[in-house]
Amino acid sequence: MVHRHASAGCAALTLLSALVLTGLPAAAAVEPPAPTPAPSAAEMLGANNPSPAVLRALKRDLRLTEDQARTRLVNEAEAGTRAGRLQNALGKRFAGAWVSGDTSADLTVATTDAADSPAIEADGARAVVVRTPLQDLKTAKTKLDASVTGEALDTPVRYIDVRTNRVTVQAKSRAAANRLIAAAHVDSAIVDVKVSSDQPRALYDIRGGDAFYIDGTARCSVGFGVTKGAQQGFATAGHCGNAGAKTTGYNQVAQGTFQASVFPGRDMAWVGVNSDWTATPAVKGEGGQDVQTAGSVQALTGAAVCRSGSTTGWHCGTIEQHDTSVSYSQGTVDGVTRTTVCAEPGDSGGSYISGVQAQGVLSGGSGDCTSGGTTFYQPINPLLSTYGLTLRTSTSESGTTAPEDGQTGGWAAGQVYEVGARVTLDGVSYECLQPHQAQAAWQPALAPALWQRV
Repeated sequence: MVHRHASAGCAALTLLSALVLTGLPAAAAVEPPAPTPAPSAAEMLGANNPSPAVLRALKRDLRLTEDQARTRLVNEAEAGTRAGRLQNALGKRFAGAWVSGDTSADLTVATTDAADSPAIEADGARAVVVRTPLQDLKTAKTKLDASVTGEALDTPVRYIDVRTNRVTVQAKSRAAANRLIAAAHVDSAIVDVKVSSDQPRALYDIRGGDAFYIDGTARCSVGFGVTKGAQQGFATAGHCGNAGAKTTGYNQVAQGTFQASVFPGRDMAWVGVNSDWTATPAVKGEGGQDVQTAGSVQALTGAAVCRSGSTTGWHCGTIEQHDTSVSYSQGTVDGVTRTTVCAEPGDSGGSYISGVQAQGVLSGGSGDCTSGGTTFYQPINPLLSTYGLTLRTSTSESGTTAPEDGQTGGWAAGQVYEVGARVTLDGVSYECLQPHQAQAAWQPALAPALWQRV
């Protein structure tokens, strides 16, 4: 392996500020007020004040004490900001980040250049030097996804595992995986094969949070409350219904209409509701108690995540991989997140939430909540961005709408931002640290967990 030396972009930047007072007599000089300390990432994202329902489920499903569960949520919020800062600094050499340990106390950042290790360790993370850049793994996965044809169900799951610096193909047999790898013309040295009889499936006739019914026959789940201008509604899975399908609520009262739906390819949809219904930031948690959604900041690989569903209730697990492709009998869905949270038929379309941050809606999975299983969720941020929706949250102003398509440059509430995105507000430029939908209270200058000044 040939290492590239760290460029000037990795050099530490020294910030110098000075206050010069001239032309004033000594008695007139007034000490400026002390600046208000910026909130920590955990404080800004609500991780320091989790709901009792989240804590109980983390204690049960991840076998943590309450103190461990609280510490884990805080550590994960802080780690996301640090990982985003390092990703922006490393650029093409960045090869992934993940948290580990019972309390997610350990943040690991992978790079292809050993010269980056001091900078990574200076930010409190463990540095791992790997061979393959993340972008090369993404290219290999794209080739594998494009080569899945009639034998899709023989190789139903493909994902990048940043912890092993490899692409993984889950297949019914090694022969099936080898055929896919050969057809994609991908170097087998960067591909792991996981042989499994698990067959993911879209989980129809299920709910997440509260039930809703489609055209009087199928049943699915409310994911998260959303708005689009004055129209209220909710996000859910695309396989639950086609655009134009009518819905009734958990109480069989007329509710709304599917405004848009995609499945397969993606698994996303949203329903516009009538004036009898009001979208809220609540997710149905343990024992029917509400968990309030505060935002949509994407959690890191390894982070804890919980799911709400009508069949199996409230369950938690961990995020295994982002940007996974999974093939169901109906077709392939790209860009989903793989988790260890269990689910069963009756849970589809429901909410995934890390602490108080919305993560996505249930797409499908394998196994069950007796023996354990694997599930996949459609991330919420691409859904919001695709349909121009604004997530209902406990921290943002009601009625804030997404910006018009094509708006660039300036920061705007309602816009979905990815790591590395640059915006300008009040003449100052900032770079995004974590994927999220912007809220009025999260202006870059007030949200150091999400933005860094450049």
